[in-house]
Amino acid sequence: MGFGEVLLAIFWFFMLMIWIWLLITVFVDMFRSDMSGWAKAAWVLFVIVIPWLGVLVYLIVHGGDMQQRAIDHSAREVKAQREYIQDVADSGSSADELTKLKQLHDQGVLTDEEFAAQKQKVLAS
Repeated sequence: MGFGEVLLAIFWFFMLMIWIWLLITVFVDMFRSDMSGWAKAAWVLFVIVIPWLGVLVYLIVHGGDMQQRAIDHSAREVKAQREYIQDVADSGSSADELTKLKQLHDQGVLTDEEFAAQKQKVLAS
């Protein structure tokens, strides 16, 4: 096997990887879109039966919307991640809360009754 044949094999391998990536991207976008079920089924059938033409036509028809759907999806993921991180960061453990309450009680900020009430609230949650 000569050097040129190796380069050609590498080229075709990368072309196959690009094709697989493109198919996955098109299918993900199909199911992410707000098309009806019948329209999605028709596009899937078109892409499976006539792959090159199906993907090309899908990109021509829906290519402009693909980027916006991807951006919207990424924004929703980032928002959900931030909300989760904020929720986890805000909710300290019960031991941390009790330690803070004890410090406030020792400093005289909380009375015995307030300390007992807050302690019961923390232990109940």
